[in-house]
Amino acid sequence: MLRCVVTGQQSDGKSVFVADGIRTSLDLALMPPETQFLRLWGADSTPALPTDGTQPEMPTFFPPAGGYRFVFFTLAPRSSRLGPIDDMETAMAQMEAALPEMGKWMEPDTPGMHTTDTVDLDIVLEGEVWLELDDGEEVRLTAGDCVIQNGTRHAWHNRTEAPVRMFAALIGATREA
Repeated sequence: MLRCVVTGQQSDGKSVFVADGIRTSLDLALMPPETQFLRLWGADSTPALPTDGTQPEMPTFFPPAGGYRFVFFTLAPRSSRLGPIDDMETAMAQMEAALPEMGKWMEPDTPGMHTTDTVDLDIVLEGEVWLELDDGEEVRLTAGDCVIQNGTRHAWHNRTEAPVRMFAALIGATREA
């Protein structure tokens, strides 16, 4: 749960508050309890100003080239495990509705590992997390640490008994080669 305030401009140019409310994440059957994703803002194209504060379309979790996303996520503690999933089709549909197309970027044979065409600006807000790259190379990050992720293959691991809370600005990029 997170408070989100949005500003905009009226047609006469006056700045106004257009939204002030609580955003909540969904409990997803395919993720361990305490895992959360909050998609706060984003667009699939470069912003144009002034704006009235209407939330742009962001039909997928990861942005296309020229798009961006503003997200928070929480990684569940190491001991938090998925329970049995009674209806996999419903669970998959729920995941797709909450985090559109996220699954297509994930590597099924290496859980958590993924590569996206984005520059990710990540900040660890709470907790301790390990960032894994190719060949198992890892770095330990703690609250206040930042990562600039340039389209690399990676996975996040919480190896503690406390949740890890992170912020990410995802900027859609083009992959040249």
